[in-house]
Amino acid sequence: MKSYIAKPADIDRKWFVIDAEGKTLGKLAVEAAMILRGKKKPIYTPHIDTGDYVIVVNAEKVAVSGKKESDKIYKRHSGYPGGLKETSLGEMRAKKPEEIIYHAVRGMMPKGRLGRQMFKKLKVYAGPEHPHKAQKPEAYEF
Repeated sequence: MKSYIAKPADIDRKWFVIDAEGKTLGKLAVEAAMILRGKKKPIYTPHIDTGDYVIVVNAEKVAVSGKKESDKIYKRHSGYPGGLKETSLGEMRAKKPEEIIYHAVRGMMPKGRLGRQMFKKLKVYAGPEHPHKAQKPEAYEF
């Protein structure tokens, strides 16, 4: 038997909207990453981007369990000595709620050129509105 290899011409990309209100951060990120990679499609091919576009709305209302609101820390470094910056989940939710979703999904994507290409299909918005009405996105429930 021969394995099926998807060709770029065979790929039909759809748009999906996920409402993050009340959804757990990790479970939302897993579903988004699976759609972005194309793992839910029968034509999935590991070395080709067969995934769909994902729009996440209401990112500011995503749920986390336990004391993660204060204990979960996001770290970044400026590259200079003493340049480590730390931000808690609560502070991140107040300033840039989209970054919470981006950070969680990015960790679940493949590392390298193909993973970065797939990740560009993720669009996250803090509120309930998004500018992608022309693409006729479908609501995605899990």
